[in-house]
Amino acid sequence: MSAPPSADDGLSPSELATKYGLSVSGARVGLGEYIRQMWGRRHFILAFSQAKLTAQYSQAKLGQLWQVATPLLNALVYYLIFGLLLSTSRGMPHEVFIPFLVTGVFVFTFTQNSVLAGVRSISGNLGLVRALHFPRASLPISFSLQQLQQLLFSMIVLVVIMVGFGSYPGLSWLLVIPALALQFVFNTGLSLIVARMGAKTPDLAQLMPFVLRTWMYASGVMFSIPHMLAEKDVPGWVTDVLQWNPAAVYMDLIRYALIDGYSASNLPDHVWAFALGWAVLAGSAGFVYFWKAEEQYGRG
Repeated sequence: MSAPPSADDGLSPSELATKYGLSVSGARVGLGEYIRQMWGRRHFILAFSQAKLTAQYSQAKLGQLWQVATPLLNALVYYLIFGLLLSTSRGMPHEVFIPFLVTGVFVFTFTQNSVLAGVRSISGNLGLVRALHFPRASLPISFSLQQLQQLLFSMIVLVVIMVGFGSYPGLSWLLVIPALALQFVFNTGLSLIVARMGAKTPDLAQLMPFVLRTWMYASGVMFSIPHMLAEKDVPGWVTDVLQWNPAAVYMDLIRYALIDGYSASNLPDHVWAFALGWAVLAGSAGFVYFWKAEEQYGRG
């Protein structure tokens, strides 16, 4: 005797799912719910960033000292090449140029490392992505937070350099706090954008160092953009565009806050408006752009 017909015969998979209250595994939730889930994972994000920071130099004998030594050695190399050999310190005395250079290297390294970590945040953690259900944006945000913590270690050395070259603590130093906060939001948004791109195209991680190196040279890390271009026959808008790029904006803000000899005349007009605008644009656009592809991460 044949089995009696089932009540589910003839129903499509979507109709069966609706009938029994099933939903797609890993389906993207609404943006508001996604933000609520992110807030619920805030302790995981912080703990994950701290664990990554601790493990980063765990195999090195100097351990966490490399968090400070790496950008400091980079600054020394740039000083030897650009400060001594190429004399890019035009218009700045020695006691201003060295803090200027070290600040630029430290601040740009913050953005650079956030992007490099972000582009690998999904493709380099597929085991975690496929094993656990959590908002995937937690990963690039956690890596950006790791870089912020690393920068704060470097700021201790930066303060010593500032004092050593005659720039002493003052009220202007408090401007570093909002400047770094805005840069962190910008870095996080950029990290979310490249995280989605890197998840789909892992080869982007190989290309990104060349992009960032070009960005560094165009941002005035080793030289003052207005002073360098003043001797060149270039339109004024070129100087404006280079000064308004986000990396240059955040470097200029922190240089102005910390270095006594770095006057407000070196800052582009409406610099705080640009800093806020870049942070809001990159942070919001990056978060939404990443969220749009939430269902795709770890598949395929």
